[in-house]
Amino acid sequence: MDWWLKPVTDISRQSREAALERQQQLTKPAGSLGTLEILAVQFAGWQGKEKPELNRIDIRVFAGDHGVVAEGVSAYPQAVTVEMIKNFARGGAAISVLARQCGATFNVVNMGTVVASPNHELVVNLQLAEGTNNFCQLPAMDEDTVRCALAAGAEEIPSSSDLFVGGEMGIGNTTSAAALTSAFLGLSPDVSVGRGTGVDDDGVVKKREVVSRALRLHEEHCETPLGILRCLGGLEIAALAGAYISAAQQGIPSVVDGYICTAAAVAACRLNPGVRDWLLFSHCSAEPGHRYLLDELSAEPLLDLGLRLGEGSGAALVIPLLQSACRLHNEMATFAEAGVSEQEAP
Repeated sequence: MDWWLKPVTDISRQSREAALERQQQLTKPAGSLGTLEILAVQFAGWQGKEKPELNRIDIRVFAGDHGVVAEGVSAYPQAVTVEMIKNFARGGAAISVLARQCGATFNVVNMGTVVASPNHELVVNLQLAEGTNNFCQLPAMDEDTVRCALAAGAEEIPSSSDLFVGGEMGIGNTTSAAALTSAFLGLSPDVSVGRGTGVDDDGVVKKREVVSRALRLHEEHCETPLGILRCLGGLEIAALAGAYISAAQQGIPSVVDGYICTAAAVAACRLNPGVRDWLLFSHCSAEPGHRYLLDELSAEPLLDLGLRLGEGSGAALVIPLLQSACRLHNEMATFAEAGVSEQEAP
């Protein structure tokens, strides 16, 4: 049996019920903290204890280049992927700042770039290939490569983690995400393709045509989730999917970022449907296909800030919110502790 088919960890119903009962006894009107109450109860079930804590948070940005860039789908050259890896490692990127703010462990995992990636203590250079193939001509990856990418992502999940946040970097990866969205959901590229890093109207038309060609070329090989990921995905997208699966199997919840990360989350859930119960969704990006992926997963994003950066930045912004939900749940007094009688409680 393929490792990703192994069941995910069971969620503790007993701990959820205990947390829900505690919420009803805290010194506040029932339901007055809204989604924060729901989040605290979710984490109680995930951690198997009435008072959940978010102490160790792990952020991994997976990077990889995409051969489809040869079709002119990006406003930036592929060399930017490695330049951003350098920026992540130097601490100058948005996700680097947010990781420091949250006190999270942070690494960049280079899955495969065209330009050589630097040696740095924060960079894990796996380099499975020099990016993917141009999926308008060939499958993006062969089967060995997509399996290795999934496994590499899985290996990045520390067993001691309380929360995993995945990010991505790869010039051309919104084109890959759009192709995956169309293939998984049966949507037209007119719906799934957006501006990515900022292509103009002509660029959007070209991206749609490129995705349409790829879908036609690989149609007969896109009958399984692994086939779709192999033909149309990216090294970093496959690694993210593997990471989400492994986290769920180890009983670690993940916060999903924007369009590319959500495409990876859909791939993970198609490979192992149990993963869905271990995912939180941070925001809905400006990419038009993102909303369709969220709807497919019945996901309600926690933020609406007009974000479209990627890197895991939207997911990292949610971390303080989640920590607040748990601390309010754990540290607020109950009515009994506050000396308030049941008759006096609101």
